[in-house]
Amino acid sequence: MEPESLRSVFDRTFAEIDQVRNSFTPQLTPHEVGTITRVSNGIATVSGLPGAGYDELLEFPGGIFGIAFNVDEREIGVVLLGDYSGLHTGAQVQRTGRVLDVAVGDELLGRVIDPLGRPLDGGSPVRATKRLPIERPAAAIMDRAAVNVPLQTGLKVVDALIPIGRGQRELILGDRQTGKTAIAIDTILNQKGRNVVCVYCVIGQRASAIAKAVANLREKGAMDYTVVVVAEGNDAPGLEYITPYAATSIAESFMEAGRDVLIVYDDLTQHARAYRELSLLLRRPPGREAFPGDIFYIHSRLLERATHLRKELGGGSLTALPIIETEAQDISAYIPTNLISITDGQIYVSPSLFELGVLPAVDVGKSVSRVGGKAQRAAYRAVAGDLKLAYAQFLELETFARFGARLDENTRKIIEHGKRIRECLKQPESAPVAVAAQITVLLALSAELFDNVPLDRMTDAEHAVQEAAAGISADVSARFDTAEKLSDEDRKAVIEIARQALAPFQPKSEPEPAKKP
Repeated sequence: MEPESLRSVFDRTFAEIDQVRNSFTPQLTPHEVGTITRVSNGIATVSGLPGAGYDELLEFPGGIFGIAFNVDEREIGVVLLGDYSGLHTGAQVQRTGRVLDVAVGDELLGRVIDPLGRPLDGGSPVRATKRLPIERPAAAIMDRAAVNVPLQTGLKVVDALIPIGRGQRELILGDRQTGKTAIAIDTILNQKGRNVVCVYCVIGQRASAIAKAVANLREKGAMDYTVVVVAEGNDAPGLEYITPYAATSIAESFMEAGRDVLIVYDDLTQHARAYRELSLLLRRPPGREAFPGDIFYIHSRLLERATHLRKELGGGSLTALPIIETEAQDISAYIPTNLISITDGQIYVSPSLFELGVLPAVDVGKSVSRVGGKAQRAAYRAVAGDLKLAYAQFLELETFARFGARLDENTRKIIEHGKRIRECLKQPESAPVAVAAQITVLLALSAELFDNVPLDRMTDAEHAVQEAAAGISADVSARFDTAEKLSDEDRKAVIEIARQALAPFQPKSEPEPAKKP
């Protein structure tokens, strides 16, 4: 290239650079920077952020985030979402201009994450294409549809006597170590092959208990359709507070895509205690049992997000199973009564039944489903009413029988029948029962086929009936799901199958002695 042409290229290039430089006008972007004035157990007080809004996400040194909780005239009370041991007075705080959100989508299935979306299962970071705020308004009334499709738990006592519908909120409550979590885990296991996505939200539990539950889900193949959102007991109270809201946003993303979702909150007692701790540290006025005045609202706005959407909006549903721990069987305490009034029914787990070995230890008398038969298959409705009445009569009469009173034949028969009902409602953990097997056992109970079976052989007899249920024709099994009423022909066919299965367990009649000539 000629030296003259090379010079012209350079001149032209420098002229363009000079033109761009002259046309550039630097713009100043304001950034609000605050200062930590006080750090306490899980909270911080910040000054110097006049534009910060309620629930806004703030960034602290070391990648720690916090939520603006108290927005006062001169300072902001912030709930910290992580290890705050490295924070100190005078450190800078920056606004993010957004609220806290969480990753959602199919990429989360099979993962164990914290409420901020960070993996806890040792896997790769979650790479989701969509994020949703953790606090979202519940669906409007006109966007909701009636709850009329059952959610099968696989537990005979629940499916028959306390039915749960898709889109319902059913509270599980009872004293500690009585099997509340086992009921919820069994319900998750029973959703295998039913096209139901499950979200298991763990709040403030021991790490060993969480690891055991996750290992159980993984062993049974339930993690393929389950997301586990965890805040351990040693995490910051701010993380425990936001966990159920983050889990609900994850569940809502599946519901809005037209899918049926089950979410378990284990448990909201720990959530209420975390909120009480934060509120007291932030100097909010305490009320009953030192809980703040809006403790009802934090749970009602959470559980109001569970619903069944109209077909025009995809027809998805979100079923909630919140768990609450009672103390000394006191279901009239503050938090239990709040949750009972918010939900659509409750399953009460009794420590007395648990000690007697009746598992699951569901107290049918104190449990209720306010949706009831509207979300129950016709085959269940055909036997559930009589069964519940017979069981209630048995429980009442059993109390009198303990006093050694002389009983007439009819009373004795009711008690013996009730004992067989209680034996049939027992069920081992992690062993959900299919619909056809449940209906066969329940029909056999209502037909009093078990009444002559000795109590010590009831377990074997019930297993025989369940195995025989596999021989029910495909047409009859299909009608269990679709028919509006259990026909007499189907009832007779199922009872006959149960009668044949129970024949070996019936006591052999003594041959009559030959008469003397």
